[in-house]
Amino acid sequence: MTAPLKGPASYFPSIEEKYGRPIEQWKEAIRTSPLTRHGELVGWLKSEHGLGHGHANALVAHTLAERGTD
Repeated sequence: MTAPLKGPASYFPSIEEKYGRPIEQWKEAIRTSPLTRHGELVGWLKSEHGLGHGHANALVAHTLAERGTD
């Protein structure tokens, strides 16, 4: 049995369902973006990719935490 997702990752199933792309694709887009700051990345995902604020924030928070940047 798999443990339930917590924190930003708890949004991942609904992000994949709503936007039709795997989480790893979103995370790769964030990692390769020239933007580095949390707020800039959230705004970029919202304006360029049409994500809602909560979904964009969850993706950015999780991705930046993985690389040790906030």
